[in-house]
This record gives sequence, structure tokens and C-alpha cells, in this order.
Amino acid sequence: MASVRESVSRFGKFLSSMVMPNIGAFIAWGFLTALFIETGWLPNAAFSSIVGPMLSYLIPILIAGQGGEIVGGKRGRVIASIAIVGAIVGSEYTMLMGAMLVGPLAGWIIKKWDAWSKNWTPAGFEMLVDNFSLGILGLLLTLFSYVAIGPFMGAILTVLTAGVQVLTNLNLVPLLAIFIEPAKVLFLNNAINHGIFTPIGTTQVAEMGKSIMFMLEANPGPGLGVLLAYMFFSKDKTTRQSAPGAVIIHFLGGIHEIYFPYVLMNPAVIIAPIVGNIAAIFWFSLTGCGLVAPASPGSIVAFMSMSAPGTQIMTLIGVAIAAAISFLIAAPIVRRADVKDLSAAQAEVSGMKAAAAGTAAAAVTSGFGDKIIFACDAGMGSSAMGATRFRNRIKLDRPDCIVEHSSVDEVPADANIVVVQRNLAARAQACAPNAQFVIIDNFLADPALDQLYTDLVAQSAAAGVGEIADGTAPAKAETAASAIAIDRDGIKLGCPSVTKEEAIQASGELLMAHGAVDADYVAAMQERERVQTVYMGMGVAIPHGTNDVKDSVKKTCVTLHQYPDGIEWGGEKAYLVFGLAGANGEHLQVLANIAKALEDEDVVEKMKTTTDVDWLLSVLS
Repeated sequence: MASVRESVSRFGKFLSSMVMPNIGAFIAWGFLTALFIETGWLPNAAFSSIVGPMLSYLIPILIAGQGGEIVGGKRGRVIASIAIVGAIVGSEYTMLMGAMLVGPLAGWIIKKWDAWSKNWTPAGFEMLVDNFSLGILGLLLTLFSYVAIGPFMGAILTVLTAGVQVLTNLNLVPLLAIFIEPAKVLFLNNAINHGIFTPIGTTQVAEMGKSIMFMLEANPGPGLGVLLAYMFFSKDKTTRQSAPGAVIIHFLGGIHEIYFPYVLMNPAVIIAPIVGNIAAIFWFSLTGCGLVAPASPGSIVAFMSMSAPGTQIMTLIGVAIAAAISFLIAAPIVRRADVKDLSAAQAEVSGMKAAAAGTAAAAVTSGFGDKIIFACDAGMGSSAMGATRFRNRIKLDRPDCIVEHSSVDEVPADANIVVVQRNLAARAQACAPNAQFVIIDNFLADPALDQLYTDLVAQSAAAGVGEIADGTAPAKAETAASAIAIDRDGIKLGCPSVTKEEAIQASGELLMAHGAVDADYVAAMQERERVQTVYMGMGVAIPHGTNDVKDSVKKTCVTLHQYPDGIEWGGEKAYLVFGLAGANGEHLQVLANIAKALEDEDVVEKMKTTTDVDWLLSVLS
């Protein structure tokens, strides 16, 4: 059963990853609709003529393109954008769900074609084959979408529309909450809201000027009640302390995904939002409420902004009803739940949580400019929030750390540390297999995040700039640092561009020429790059050895190779390659000087092309 739930959840997250990056388009269309249609706040026939094409063409093309890019990269985006037009024209319904089908399909086809065609494409004909294959396959998929996918999805939506109409006639629409709330927790929220309810609701808006369909999934009230119950009644201190922040993010920010873990760790709580939403939908039906466009994201601000004129008070009461009932039902369930019960819900991650401290400690050993990535499903909601909070927390203690957020499917390969929720860890690891992972349950408050912060700060205090993972001991750095610098013979300017492997080899051989290391250390420098990139950003790379060859370091030495035309380094361009061998932490002052020099972009740019060795020595000494 758990595997089925996980499979459904991953499917829902994949669909969500197509919708979330395009929420801005829904917002633009929503305000356009709310303002300028005939029943809007500022009716305008000219402006309202934009509403239909934006929903019918722009948004499906954006969603399909996103799905195509996730599966097939940039070429996937192009072919998916071409193919969905057939489905759009081939059906009278809005093809949002059709876009979620066509996009990944088109991306998969072009990905398979590219893998096959590269084996026989003649040299010099790559561009011809790429462009013609994209155009021809795009045409074929467009025709297929027109004759098959458009009518097929149209038939499904026809049946769903008829079913909704039957439920409406029988006053049974509130019962849809029985299916909506569990599906939301499995991350099918965007698929349901934008794939099913938006096309039906759009038709109703054209006829009646508003639709209750837009209110069924987006109501923030049910989730608010659950979070308030945890805030006041949870026996687990961490959960109770994290709930207030989650309330703000859910209710005002519209990120409903923030409350899903609270339900999953105590599944009985799902009863609360179900009953709360049933009551709210009944109220909306009774009072004739409706929205004029989707509330995306599902915040109270968007929900009220899209309310039909004259229904705002009744809409607000409906949200309050959902929150109150959800809270009243969830509160006793949460209060009766023992802390051990909540911990048992996290038993699957107890091993990873126990290792999180060790993971964090290992993660910070790269020291100089750790790149920390917070990853969630779409890379726009909880991970963005988590990254912002952690960045503000760490910036004074470790200003050298880079803290960013991304989708779990697009984690940068050069990430040193990846912070990710348990159920997404496998997908993130596929993108950054060499990164260190910190597994968490909650982006707002988690012991693993506290441990990561502690380790980063402690490591910074011990090493100043950050200890390179070569087994150095920072204790002697201060006394010996003044005697360590890059000498004139250790700087090679105007080097011709080579591969990164050749650049690392050149750095190692120059270190050997200075009597700093032996051949084993040079081999370990190559191994270090294979395990974890030594590219630091701003066109700078710092090759160094792994921990197991620390005995190969005979003395501290730093070298510099300048490549004015740059060399490819994992998708980036490296212009300055500092070879490093550190003994007793003596290299740290040099690293501090390098870090200081990199603060000035003008200095960095000059370093990339200068022919003045004396100036470089003055900058780095």
C-alpha cells in the first residue's frame, strides 16, 4: 500500500512540476479575467478578448513546454510546444491536462531520437539532422495530438463535466471533497485544480460569470485548520514550533504543500480537511459564491481577489467555516497523538536522520565556498522558503556559503550540500550523486538543519575561511600564514585552453616541480574532481587532493594557471586554476587572500587576462 501511495505521490509531483513554474501565467490570466470580462470589476470588451487566447493557447503551451523540458531538455521544450497545438485545435476544451500528457511524451520521443541518431549522424551534418528531426517529429506529433489526444482528453472532460452537472443537480458537489483532500496530500492538487476544474470552471464563467469549480481545491481554510491544530496541541516541540511559520506560508503565501507532511505523519488527520471542505463547499453552493478565475497560488489573497463581485463576504465566511471545522476535528486527534506516534510516522528516516549530523559534517569539509542547495519538487515553494531562511541564518557566520534552491530534478551537479525532504531524496541524488545530502522532514524547523548550521559555523571558526578537505590542521595557520604565498615561478600566465583534466594535471605537475607533493597526490587531484567538483564559481577552480593522500603533501604550496580563453569545467568556464597542497593549515591565509580578491569583480576580470605577474603577486600576497 505504501508503494502505491509513493507511486501516486511521485506522479502527482511530476504533474505539479509542470504547473508550478507557470503559476505566474495563471495569475496574469486570473487578474485579466477578474478585471475585464463582462461581469468583472472593470468590464472592457477589448481587453477581455485576450482572456480566451491566453487560456486556450499560451498556458497549455507553457505547461507542455515545461513537461517536455523536464524529460527531454531544451529540444524537449520546443517539440512539446509544437505538438500541443494539435490537441488545442483538436478539442473545444482547454487542453491543460492534455498539455500534461503531450509535454512529457514529446520530450521522451525527442530524447530517444537524439540517443539513436547520434550513432549515425555524419560529421558536419549535426545541425541539419537536429533541426529537421525536430521539425518533422514535431509535425507528426502535432497531427497525432489533433486526431487522438485532443479528442481523447475532450471526451474525458465531457464525461467529467456531465458528472459534475449531475452532482450539482443532486446537490452532491460537497462530496467531491472526499476525493479532493486525499489527492492533494498525494501532490495531485495542481493536476486536479488546473487539469480538471479549470476547464470546467472556464466554461461556467463564460455562461454565468463565475464558477464554484475554482473554489473546490484552492480553498486555504481546510489546511489552515490542520496547521492551527498542530500549533496549539502538538506534543512534539519541533512540530509545534514549526507550525506558525507554516500557517503564514500556507494561508498568505498559498503554498498548500507545506501542510501535507503534517497530515502524512498522522494520517487520521485527513478527516479534518475533508469535513471542513465539505462544509465550505456546501456553504458556497448555498450562497451562490464563485470565483471568476483560478486562485493561483491558493492563498487567501488570491482566493478573495478572484471572488465574483458581491460575494466577498460570503466567500470569506466559507473559508472561515472550513478552517474552524477542520481545526475542531484535527485538534483532538493531534492532542491524543503521543510523541512516539509522531516519531513512528518518521521511522523510515530515523537512520538517515541519525546520520544527518555526520552527513552535514562531511559536507562542510569542502569549506571554501560551500554550495548548499535546498530542493523540493518544483523548486519554487518550500525549497525557496527554506533556502531564504537558512541563507539569512548563516550569512553572518559563513558569507562564503552559497545557498540556493532548485527542483529535485534540476539540482546543480556542482552542489556540495543538498537539503531535501526524505521522499524526494532519491530523485535529487540522481542529479547530484557526488553531493552530500542532509535529509529533513520540514524546511521550517528540523534537527538536521540545526546540525548543518552548527557544523558550518564550527568549521568556519576552526579554519577561518574554510578547511580544504586534504587533512590539514588549522591550528598553525596563523603563525605560519605570513610566510606562505604564491611565488613567481608558481604563476603561469596566458596558458592555451585545455580540458579540465589536463588543467588539473598541469597544476599537479607544477606542485611537484616545487617539491610540494609526489605523484600520488596528483592522481588524487583528478579523483577529487571526479568525486566533487573543485570549480568554485566566478571562473575560478582550486584543484586539490583527497583526504587519503595527505601524507603525500611535503610542504604547503599554491600555484596559479591562467587561461585567458577559459576552459570548460562542468558546464562553466574556468579562467583561473589554483593548484593547492596544504600542510598544517598554512594555505589558509592564501585562500583568504584569494577570497578577498574575488570580492571585487573588476579585480577578478583583470586577473583572467593580465600579463603583469607583479600585480598578481601583490593581489594574492
